[in-house]
Amino acid sequence: MSKDQKPVVLTCAQPTGQLTLGNYIGAVLNWEKMLQDYECYFGIVDMHAITVDYKPSELRKNTLSCVAQYIACGLDPEKSHQFIQSHVTGHAELAWILSCICPIGELQRMTQFKEKAAKLGFQIDKESENNLKLEHTGAPSQASINAGLLYYPILMAADILLYNADRVPVGEDQKQHLELCRDLANRFNNKYSDTFTIPEPFIGTTGARIMSLADPTKKMSKSDVNRNGTLFLLDEPSILKKKIMSAVTDSGSDIIASDDKPGIQNLLTILGSLTGKSNQELEDKFSGKGYGEFKKSVSESVIEKLEPIQKRYHELMTDKIYLESVLKSGAEAAQKRAFKILSKVSRKSGYYERIR
Repeated sequence: MSKDQKPVVLTCAQPTGQLTLGNYIGAVLNWEKMLQDYECYFGIVDMHAITVDYKPSELRKNTLSCVAQYIACGLDPEKSHQFIQSHVTGHAELAWILSCICPIGELQRMTQFKEKAAKLGFQIDKESENNLKLEHTGAPSQASINAGLLYYPILMAADILLYNADRVPVGEDQKQHLELCRDLANRFNNKYSDTFTIPEPFIGTTGARIMSLADPTKKMSKSDVNRNGTLFLLDEPSILKKKIMSAVTDSGSDIIASDDKPGIQNLLTILGSLTGKSNQELEDKFSGKGYGEFKKSVSESVIEKLEPIQKRYHELMTDKIYLESVLKSGAEAAQKRAFKILSKVSRKSGYYERIR
């Protein structure tokens, strides 16, 4: 890498609806800080989104909404490349090559695959993990797991390696997938010669883990069936306030960050992340005050932070031409980089050069 080249960071997210406050604090705020020091690629991975049940019309709508939310949150398209996964040739092609050097047992051992299989009524036979023996325990209508769900981590590895990314921001639930990606990159390099950069996890400076308002022992999630536990970036102010004011707290009345007070600790994390104040500063500020006053302050800070984001989002969604221009430009930049690595991989894999 030359001195004037920036290290490459790639991060991808599925277009599965609205971002949550947890996504914003734990991820997007870090991504925004990367724009100055890294060449950033933000992929909207619609190919991953079809591994579960979905509606095509909603997928298209959510894809455009996703890029609008990114921009509204501060991801400047003039300083980054935002693209749709299926618009770039190479993701599926590289995934196929990587799948041919990946033992199937490694995919079966992925924690996320086991969890998703369990939701479909399957339980993996631990005595034969390497043989894909699944015991179905649910309803007959659920008696199938598509291959895409199993091969999801390989496509994720292809997403990363296709751009020779130096850094990859990953959450706790994706660390295992990144390790598989690193293993596959090393395996290919050892078999065919050095080709892939071995990606390192990007550890952000914010990185706060925001928990559910309804169950502070669980991470806030946009797929949570209890909508009251999740703050969505596009929730109206009245809804945000209602959810925060009804958030689960703890016994007692002290407003302190403590493991035995997960509800209050979670609200302190939210408030601190949005105001830049430490837990100690917030504890001092609310010393002797009640939960009601504390929650009101949290809701006011959340609403104040999200108001300009929501305004910008709605403006963007009325300008489809602009959003598509951002995606077109992002795809062109992504494709240019992807073709470079894909041509090397194809040649080293033994593919006959395309006849032009």
